[in-house]
Amino acid sequence: MSDDRRPFLFDQHVALGAKIVPFGGWAMPLHYATGTLQEHLACRHDAVVFDVSHLGTVRASGPDVYDILQSTFTNDLAKVAPGRAQYTHLLNDNGGVEDDIIVWWVSDQEFDVMPNASNTSRVLSVLPGTDVTSERCVLAVQGPHARAKIANVDSRFATVPRFAVQKLDFRGVEVRVAGTGYTGEDGIEIAVPNEVAAELLAAIVDAEITPAGLGSRDTLRLEAALPLHGHELSPTITPLEAKLSWVVGWSKPVFRGREALFTQREEGVTRHLTGLVAEGRQPLREGATVRHEGRDLGVLTSGNFSPVLQRGIGLGLLSGDTPVGTSVIVELRGREVPAMITALPFIRKAK
Repeated sequence: MSDDRRPFLFDQHVALGAKIVPFGGWAMPLHYATGTLQEHLACRHDAVVFDVSHLGTVRASGPDVYDILQSTFTNDLAKVAPGRAQYTHLLNDNGGVEDDIIVWWVSDQEFDVMPNASNTSRVLSVLPGTDVTSERCVLAVQGPHARAKIANVDSRFATVPRFAVQKLDFRGVEVRVAGTGYTGEDGIEIAVPNEVAAELLAAIVDAEITPAGLGSRDTLRLEAALPLHGHELSPTITPLEAKLSWVVGWSKPVFRGREALFTQREEGVTRHLTGLVAEGRQPLREGATVRHEGRDLGVLTSGNFSPVLQRGIGLGLLSGDTPVGTSVIVELRGREVPAMITALPFIRKAK
């Protein structure tokens, strides 16, 4: 991991007992002393904090930025307004997803565009802005008790609505708080300048919010059927194949990849994102072949063990219109694992 970039809070994570692993060019916490399973359940039943500072932030401002975003990304900013966040895609000319992105529309002419860990350069190549990733940390507080517990750190953090973005003062510096996350739970994400990031993390942990790593972040997003770039999304996978047509502003006259998507919508997709649940506890794994009545349907794009369902679960790009409830076989390391096509998401949370 000598060549991996360390997050600003690296020493704090080590002190908290984190196991560090390489991820997207960064050295990040995989889990802490309690382990991935307990961190996952803490997020489902209580509250956890993730350091997601490896995500990029491109800060863009000015009178032309709105129009540039509209003509570059798939979603339609006209659906929202300043002070809101929006999920969107950056496509290539074939309609494949170069990256999936959260746009924080901070104020009238100011946007924080947040790509995946290794894709900041792709955003900078199409969007005039400044890479401020190294200047801030991003802490994600997630779980059904996230707001109640973060209120003990700062009561204003708890009141930022779902998919809203607000500038707030914390210990004399500006922080940006959004009602977003990647777990299927309620919560917030806080972009905090490095100078007070350690202080904020300490206050969050003192509020009995459990530190959690990338291991549980992945199993949580999988249970919620949230796509991961490089798995359910890639330059060779389109939003329509990933069942994310709602991310496309179909009425917009221009955006990258528009023509290819319209063609695919007219012709129909030959594969689409599908969920599978194993009959037993055997974790399903990426790359495993899925078969039905001797016919290959496709391969899994993600798989793991669901701590909530106590079953193996997986996502795959499968062909055909195999209905929910259909029994299939997953070929896993020479074994045939019985599974069933299921509706997504795997875990449905009360609003």
